[in-house]
Amino acid sequence: MKVLFILLATLSLAACGVETAGTAATAAALKKREVEQGQKNLQQFQQKLDQATEQAQQRAEQAAGDK
Repeated sequence: MKVLFILLATLSLAACGVETAGTAATAAALKKREVEQGQKNLQQFQQKLDQATEQAQQRAEQAAGDK
């Protein structure tokens, strides 16, 4: 009977560990997606900033040429 109890307790604890590992893996996957999305947003922002800077330079050159 003791052996059965110890076996059941061990299996229960092992199952808990598997669930914890699965939860950690899910959390890690979500964090990875968040980081990837953040990098994508940063790249899009950088592109828009570059475009705005280029447009501002073109306007400044036009304004200087008009004088």
